[in-house]
Amino acid sequence: MTIRIGILGYGNLGRGVEYAVAQNPDMELAAVFTRRDPASMTIHTPGVPVVAASDVESWKDKIDVMILCGGSATDLPVQTPAMARWFNVVDSFDTHAKIPEHFAAVDAAAKAAGTTALISVGWDPGMFSLNRLYAGAILPNGKDYTFWGKGVSQGHSDAIRRIEGVQDARQYTVPVPAALEAVRSGAQPELTTRQKHTRECYVVAKPGADTARIENEIKTMPNYFADYDTTVHFISQEELDRDHKGIPHGGCVIRTGTTGDAAAPNTHVLEYSLKLDSNPEFTSSVLVAYTRAAARMNAAGHTGAATVFDVAPALLRPEDGETLRRTLL
Repeated sequence: MTIRIGILGYGNLGRGVEYAVAQNPDMELAAVFTRRDPASMTIHTPGVPVVAASDVESWKDKIDVMILCGGSATDLPVQTPAMARWFNVVDSFDTHAKIPEHFAAVDAAAKAAGTTALISVGWDPGMFSLNRLYAGAILPNGKDYTFWGKGVSQGHSDAIRRIEGVQDARQYTVPVPAALEAVRSGAQPELTTRQKHTRECYVVAKPGADTARIENEIKTMPNYFADYDTTVHFISQEELDRDHKGIPHGGCVIRTGTTGDAAAPNTHVLEYSLKLDSNPEFTSSVLVAYTRAAARMNAAGHTGAATVFDVAPALLRPEDGETLRRTLL
């Protein structure tokens, strides 16, 4: 069965989903939905219509799974429960503290409609979450550590660009090497936010802007930079475009723990790491894999919201069980 895919939102994430769908022969892109003027947009897949988001309901019988590519701050809290009234959906909601309330809202909408909604799919939350779950189950006497970067934080970069006098900016999250080394040793150190990561900011100031004020506003910005050792570099637009045009990211999840006799324990270190040339393209690929699971779960009668914790790994692959057992187990 070919899974018919819809994409809602066509920014970096939506474009990545389009490329990822093309790599999966059991899927086809049915339509792209946008809040922009559809006539102003060109997509990569020939023959696929671009449709106004306001017309999405008329496609409810033409799409098997809608992949939601909006932002977590304002888009997905509204879009995911709304779209779950008409479609099976997958989103990448990544505001960790608000996942329980997002799940509850989406679950109510999807159960009422008989649809399946997979939320918070990506690499963190998502793949990193799974690895924290597995490692904690295997090493209950242990401790989790998560490091992000080195990579571009799109949200933090946007926060800098909103400062008066800033023309453009990129912000990198960078793990502290000494903290990583201490964790990998199995020592289970207690680490503060400041001890685990630093922040590197590359800023293009507008002509005549007060760079000292801009630097101070960045370093003292609550919830973004105030809790970190932050370095600000002022560079030209040409340098930013040349040296910082990509959106790389990555990081690692580490759990250290002990087994055996408490008087003479054995120490173990489990680590899962990612090094990504393109954060949105990798996230898109995770979304598309879980789209296959959403379609299969709904066909099997599952309704309501679910997360990566609820999806059997075999549902992510196009092969049947016999093939997976023979080739991967």
